[in-house]
Amino acid sequence: MIKKIILSTCLLVSFVSFAQQGTASPYSFYGIGDVRFRGTLENRSMAGVSVEQDSIHINVENPASYAALIQTTFTVGGTYGTSTVKSQNEKANSTRSTFDYLLVGIPMGKFGGGFGLIPVSSVGYKIRNDNSGTELPSTQYEGEGGLNKAFLALAYKIMPKWNVGFDMQYNFGKIETTSIEAITGVSSGTRETNTSILSGFNFNVGTMYQTKINKKLELFTSLAYTFGSNLTSDSERTIEVDGDDTPLVTDPASIVLKMPNKVTIGAGIGQARKWLVGTSLAFQGNGKFENYYNTSENVHYEKYAKYAVGGYYLPNYTSFSSYFSRITYRAGFKYEKIGLVVNNESIKDVGISLGAGFPITGSFSNVNFGIEYGKKGTVSANLVQENYLNLSLSFSFNDKWFVKNKYN
Repeated sequence: MIKKIILSTCLLVSFVSFAQQGTASPYSFYGIGDVRFRGTLENRSMAGVSVEQDSIHINVENPASYAALIQTTFTVGGTYGTSTVKSQNEKANSTRSTFDYLLVGIPMGKFGGGFGLIPVSSVGYKIRNDNSGTELPSTQYEGEGGLNKAFLALAYKIMPKWNVGFDMQYNFGKIETTSIEAITGVSSGTRETNTSILSGFNFNVGTMYQTKINKKLELFTSLAYTFGSNLTSDSERTIEVDGDDTPLVTDPASIVLKMPNKVTIGAGIGQARKWLVGTSLAFQGNGKFENYYNTSENVHYEKYAKYAVGGYYLPNYTSFSSYFSRITYRAGFKYEKIGLVVNNESIKDVGISLGAGFPITGSFSNVNFGIEYGKKGTVSANLVQENYLNLSLSFSFNDKWFVKNKYN
């Protein structure tokens, strides 16, 4: 059954991942867009804390986690989001529905493997500067698209509580931006369209270790490293003028974007399958994200940093009398410097998250629900502030593969 679900879902998301607009943030104008969280809903509900070697949930934050799986796991997730973008004088609202990930994890004795598809970043904005009634031009800017990744992971269990792993990622995507300029009373205007095709490879390595502190408490640790890599952007510019039937198409240009290295460190204490409280720290170096159509003198990039605290509580996962005792309750808090500086103001993303995992009776499968509320940016320094609310849903199906039936 799970194989049929995977096949049909893969066919669906292969189209959806390209067709969706995953953000409505004006900050997605810069770089490769608004970088989206790359983990599963279970970890996202804990603000990204993912330090436990989970046996029935996939953890894409650290490739070493696949060696802990006990059953083949397939998970898919999506989000419905609302946001309010405001400046000192204006305010606008938007909504969107997005595909978040499709992942498969396969246990293989001491080994574990995984593969999947995840949207990495999204571009989605509409900005208008209305100067109608004056001699100044009115301008409108629009952008859509983003970057996705397909990955393949392999992990190995060195010791019962110590795993190592790596994954290889192929990044691909398309970003299209349009700018329109017109002057009141003048019949002609211009439209400039820029299209960039993105592609490149990168690699992650990781390790996870846990040990007993005493009879009840365990220590969980996680370390993951992403190597710096290049992302090729093959770009083309088209300029159209009203009244001119022949648009100007420039020669394609190939630009190399620099994706920086990143290290993520996590630790926590708790009881496996009972409760956990942990923290996660992530640091990323300076990258080179400028393309010729989204550079600005008042914008530069800095080192990325994220600080998160979160955890879960599971009353009694073996309870037969109470379904609510088998529900996993999650919560977390995050503080991020997203690596973007506009008007000398470092853009920050601060948020809280809540979630719950509902087990499907008679199996290890589960349905997960999460809520995330946060604030990105600021209204000071002539910037905008984005207040967002995300409602997320995921399905995690577990089954045994490669086990020969004893009875026909």
